[in-house]
Amino acid sequence: MHMEMTNMKIVKGGLRTVLLAALPALLAMSALSTMSPGHALTAAAAASCESLSSVKLPHTTITLAQAVAAGAFTLPTTGQPAGGQAFSRLPAFCRVAATLAPSPDSDIKIEVWLPSAGWNGKFQAVGNGGWAGSISYPAMSTALGRGYATSSTDTGHTGASATFALDHPEKLVDYAYRSEHEMTVAAKAIIDAFYGNGPKLSYWNGCSTGGRQALMEAQRFPADYDGIIAGAAANPKTHLDGWRIWMAQAMFKDQASAIPANKFPVIHQAVLNACDALDGLKDGLIDDPTRCHFAPKTIECKGGDGPACLTPAQVQAVSVVMSPARDRKTGAELFPGFEAGNELGWGRMLGGPDPYATALDQFKYIVFKNPNWDWRTFDLERDVATADQASQGTLSSIDPDLTVFARRGGKLLMYHGWSDQDIAPRASVNYYKRTVDATKPPANAQQWVRLFMVPGMGHCSGGEGPNTFDMVSALEPWVESGKAPDRIVASHSTAGKVDRTRPLCPYPQVARYTGTGSIDEAANFVCKAP
Repeated sequence: MHMEMTNMKIVKGGLRTVLLAALPALLAMSALSTMSPGHALTAAAAASCESLSSVKLPHTTITLAQAVAAGAFTLPTTGQPAGGQAFSRLPAFCRVAATLAPSPDSDIKIEVWLPSAGWNGKFQAVGNGGWAGSISYPAMSTALGRGYATSSTDTGHTGASATFALDHPEKLVDYAYRSEHEMTVAAKAIIDAFYGNGPKLSYWNGCSTGGRQALMEAQRFPADYDGIIAGAAANPKTHLDGWRIWMAQAMFKDQASAIPANKFPVIHQAVLNACDALDGLKDGLIDDPTRCHFAPKTIECKGGDGPACLTPAQVQAVSVVMSPARDRKTGAELFPGFEAGNELGWGRMLGGPDPYATALDQFKYIVFKNPNWDWRTFDLERDVATADQASQGTLSSIDPDLTVFARRGGKLLMYHGWSDQDIAPRASVNYYKRTVDATKPPANAQQWVRLFMVPGMGHCSGGEGPNTFDMVSALEPWVESGKAPDRIVASHSTAGKVDRTRPLCPYPQVARYTGTGSIDEAANFVCKAP
């Protein structure tokens, strides 16, 4: 039924209508107002924004349908992160808010923004971060500015923690995947009602949790989107959060193993000294960290502790952080470790004195259902297995077989920063390899999925390497004209001025300097096999 709703023309009082020439206008309007949603009519003019408040959709309540003048949108404060952004450059649009209740315990908030003029005929949904809990207004504004109709969801709760999931299994399902799909179905119907036709193409754009949502959409609802951008996917989430706690245990198990933040730059410089030049350029970047085999013991203190060296206990902690989490009995990798080069970002998860709150929340509120659970009791093999059993695949996109998505022409564009300080980047490499092996599309993998690894980029953005790029512009010609991206130019800026550009290459290719010209200009690099 949901898939059918996507293509329905929803006809209610005030929406686009075709008057029946053989009947008086009043009779025609009366007939249209009582027509069932399943009747599709050819529309002659766009609906007014306010009239969308009367659209009727399954388990959906429209709570706002408001025309917003150009530059007049103000960021709601309730439940939103502090320090929002100005929206003064937004064009005029129709803002629709709705509450979805696909289960008795659901309370999913969504917003759909529809350009008042200049709609490009397409739809772009945007993802969330962490435990979500709010509408992604900044990402929606970017999509709207490009002419897209766009939507976002709070995934069914308010606030950035997982407390919502305690004793609320339906809300957990909403967060995991149901809210995104229900939002998609409702958004397409609202777009159809406003413009008189649905989007000709639909895109998903997300990073981190938004990347996990992207893979969930491709796996569970392969007809929802034609093109999907999955950045730094937080997947599989049970293993990701187990790895985060395992690392923190190694760092904070006692005072001796804790590494003060002022030593992170020391470790980083030692890593660069060992591996920066492996690609033939000494440029402050490690383009392929998988080739770097840094030994933390090389900076072990010769005598007592000092600011420019590591104690034996600290050496051991660094060795854990830079290694995969493995089952101690079988040797099987449970989650990859940090890659060489991201040490300046370790404070995000290893600043202490407790593990990353996002990871703690999963084990407190979902796995053990105990807000007082003590992370010091965590056992890697036992508790990751318990987490897998507790979620039963709900939170993780663990099936790499995306055959249905690929065969219907779907395109999956993945990316991940090699210096990600939140999610080990090789997790995306691992998933890419698995889905290439498991998916049986009608043609080769390069025609439906590509992965771009970004040297020096942190979590979704930032970092010492070129970290600003346009994945939407790379995906559009792939979906719309079959031109797969074989090179994406990224830039790095300091104080607002671009000081380096480099090409990003489809995995496993890497960027190689041609030998002439500035090493800070992308034109002087080519993508080659490693």
